[in-house]
Amino acid sequence: MKEMKIIKRSGQEVVFDKEKIIAAIRKANKEVGERHRISEAALLAIVDFVTEECAALGRSPHVEEIQDMVENRLMATMCFALARKYITYRYTRELVRKSNTTDAQILTLIECNNEEVKQENSNKNPTVNSVQRDYMAGEVSKDLTRRILLPDDIVAAHDQGLIHFHDADYFAQHMHNCDLVNLEDMLQNGTVISGTLIEKPHSFSTACNIATQIIAQVASNQYGGQSISLTHLAPFVDISRKKIRKEVAEELAFVGVSDEAHINAMAEKRLRDEIRRGIQTIQYQVVTLLTTNGQAPFVTVFMYLNEARDEREKEDLALIIEETLKQRIQGVKNESGVWITPAFPKLIYVLEPDNIEEGQKYWYLTELAAKCTAKRMVPDYISEKKMLEYKVDKNGEGHCYTCMGCRSFLTPYVDEEGKPKYYGRFNQGVVTINLVDVALSSGRDMTKFWEIFDERLDLCYRALMHRHNRLKGTLSDAAPILWQYGALARLEKGETIDKLLFGGYSTISLGYAGLYECVKHMTGKSHTDDEAKPFALSVMQHMNDKCKEWKAKENIDFSLYGTPLESTTYKFSKCLQKRFGLIPGVTDKSYITNSYHVHVSEEIDAFTKLKFESEFQQLSPGGAISYVEVPNMQDNIPAVLAVMKFIYENIMYAELNTKSDYCQVCGYDGEIQIQVDEAGKLIWECPCCHNRDQAKMNVARRTCGYIGTQYWNQGRTQEIKDRVLHL
Repeated sequence: MKEMKIIKRSGQEVVFDKEKIIAAIRKANKEVGERHRISEAALLAIVDFVTEECAALGRSPHVEEIQDMVENRLMATMCFALARKYITYRYTRELVRKSNTTDAQILTLIECNNEEVKQENSNKNPTVNSVQRDYMAGEVSKDLTRRILLPDDIVAAHDQGLIHFHDADYFAQHMHNCDLVNLEDMLQNGTVISGTLIEKPHSFSTACNIATQIIAQVASNQYGGQSISLTHLAPFVDISRKKIRKEVAEELAFVGVSDEAHINAMAEKRLRDEIRRGIQTIQYQVVTLLTTNGQAPFVTVFMYLNEARDEREKEDLALIIEETLKQRIQGVKNESGVWITPAFPKLIYVLEPDNIEEGQKYWYLTELAAKCTAKRMVPDYISEKKMLEYKVDKNGEGHCYTCMGCRSFLTPYVDEEGKPKYYGRFNQGVVTINLVDVALSSGRDMTKFWEIFDERLDLCYRALMHRHNRLKGTLSDAAPILWQYGALARLEKGETIDKLLFGGYSTISLGYAGLYECVKHMTGKSHTDDEAKPFALSVMQHMNDKCKEWKAKENIDFSLYGTPLESTTYKFSKCLQKRFGLIPGVTDKSYITNSYHVHVSEEIDAFTKLKFESEFQQLSPGGAISYVEVPNMQDNIPAVLAVMKFIYENIMYAELNTKSDYCQVCGYDGEIQIQVDEAGKLIWECPCCHNRDQAKMNVARRTCGYIGTQYWNQGRTQEIKDRVLHL
């Protein structure tokens, strides 16, 4: 038998030792009356049964699961008195542990042997002090949240995997999720960083430098993603142009040259050099900066030509976009000096009427974007055409704008002056419902399904109100860069942020996960099947109706959000298996499907997948992204462009998942494979030299709308392994 491991309560993964089970049952056995005791042979038979049950899981069981198995087996073999004694013993031990819930967890993460924490976030390196410090603070926050800040029923529902209360490690503080940074206001009107007044910059390169400082400050005062628009940097190109042209004219006049064409050509060359340096500043600063939560800022850069105010600004914006794409194609160097794919900044390129067809003015940028996607997995693509259809304000006007981070979208908003507003807005937080558990709890009874669904949605509503109320009363002084100096608002010192929490200015998100498995259990078919699809759409519509109902009641903009589920996919899977066992096609994986997505193993072509998911994306206004899994496309750019054109016509927001890995041992530049090791654990292996040392390879995979580079838990790794190509 392969060496089996278990997950301890502290999160540490250790070798399975059945002697500990034997010792616990023996102890209980000695304490019951003699006529209720079982023989040593019967005791060992129970332990052997539990051991085989653990091995059959195909993953490392949690110690709590093993104890449940022991209890169940004792009951099944009619050892009721012994079962009661074992349960009492377990309960007593639990009371001792609850006297301090954080010590063991913190110690294991400091020593880097907490398996769950190590792979919780694919962009955090858990061995470095800054990440450990953030995780330590997070453990304290989670402890306070569980014991004091949340009701017991919400905590219990979270623990059982009925819902997921996101980011409990930040909940004790008055922090929000994600936002669209109002970079335009901060650059044009000045800001304050660490008590220092930063005035309007007088060059493009300075504007870029200030932008990176703003990004770092914002990231340190929230816990989700942020987005900036390159359009807000575009006005500074012409400021630099005029400044440079004046300098060139003076230099050439000194040597007797006054030819306008010569002056303009030299000025444009120097301007391009400055743009290159400015974009390089953003790229390298974002990659190398460490925020207070121990990772590079989770930032998205938006590239939207039609956001420019006039044709001059649009042409300057095109220069910035071109340089951004060129530098991302090149990548960044790892410690060995090899060009690799960075995780951030994430790039989004808008497909619009003047860049979608060959021969159009900005088609060259679209070709460049295609090459960048084939090489580095970004940019992702927003269709202006579809977004104008989906994002319609109360005046009936459609709008195109970026998401906050990887997929969280604001809903349309018109300010008091009747103008649309997106930059400076934010999301208050997320609570996710496990749709698979709703289906399984119903026993495939449709009437019961909708009853349980409503009960769980009410639970989510109450949990979301706790998120909202935690932010109420927050003073602007808590994060001056956000609330006082323009990133999100310019409130007075001592003023609360309350007015920004109501009326649709900010959103709060009802997340959902496992639509595929939910539909599969209730109908016996994938939601791509014509017979099952109406039920899937009705589930989505019901959640939207609830958000609308809550919004009318609270004057808060509740919005339906397709949860990314980076590490929670594994947690939900384990909870489902514990509650319902292994059900083929539903709970037999170490993950459940993100949001509305087609199951990763389902054979479907790229165009059919995108067209199908577009209907569900429209019903997920608070956040959604679709993807197609593709092979190495660097020698097939026309195919990438064909997918991009299809995105423009059919779906609002989508991405192509390519492969971009590097083995530091042999220099292999291709796809690092996932294999199963001797202990049954999924590991990464170079197909060329068979290197399995994660420290000696660079692996980049998109898991949740953004790229991860620090590896993933076993559930997410299995999901990546199971993906089929769509092209």
